[in-house]
Amino acid sequence: MSASAADTIVPDDKDWTWVLDGPCPECGFDARTLHGRDVAAQLPGLADRYAAALERPGAAVRTLPGTWSVLEYACHVRDVFRIFSERAALVLAEDGARFANWDQDATALEQDYAGQVPARVREELLEAARAAEQRWASVPEDAWERRGLRSNGSVFTLDSLGRYFLHDVVHHVHDVERQAL
Repeated sequence: MSASAADTIVPDDKDWTWVLDGPCPECGFDARTLHGRDVAAQLPGLADRYAAALERPGAAVRTLPGTWSVLEYACHVRDVFRIFSERAALVLAEDGARFANWDQDATALEQDYAGQVPARVREELLEAARAAEQRWASVPEDAWERRGLRSNGSVFTLDSLGRYFLHDVVHHVHDVERQAL
């Protein structure tokens, strides 16, 4: 089944900040076991797993009802790398920075994730992952408690923002690899 308007994805409106307090029952990620300084080291291996998935035949095909294709997840994660790199930069520039709202579902439609070219997305994702790795690796040790505020009022430290970001990347690797079964 190809990605189409007939296979509409229900927008995710959950507040996923709870993943900072306990393990995710879907992917097993436990943010409590990490610190923000651990984020950078995790990103290259995760990016490689997305890159490999994008090389599979049928990466643009939705294999599970109501679920994005590998291509769509990779587009989302590429953008997650970019957004969270920008958010880290904002917090480093201004303690208490406010993050612009990002509607991931609207972005998926506006940028036509389903219609993008897997090989191009692969390169963009790897580039965004390298930039994110550099951003998170460059955080000074005394900056991890600097704060940022999401548009819904959620408050993050740079540490919790990094762990929250890493969960998103790990969670969608789980989604992508589940499609290979």
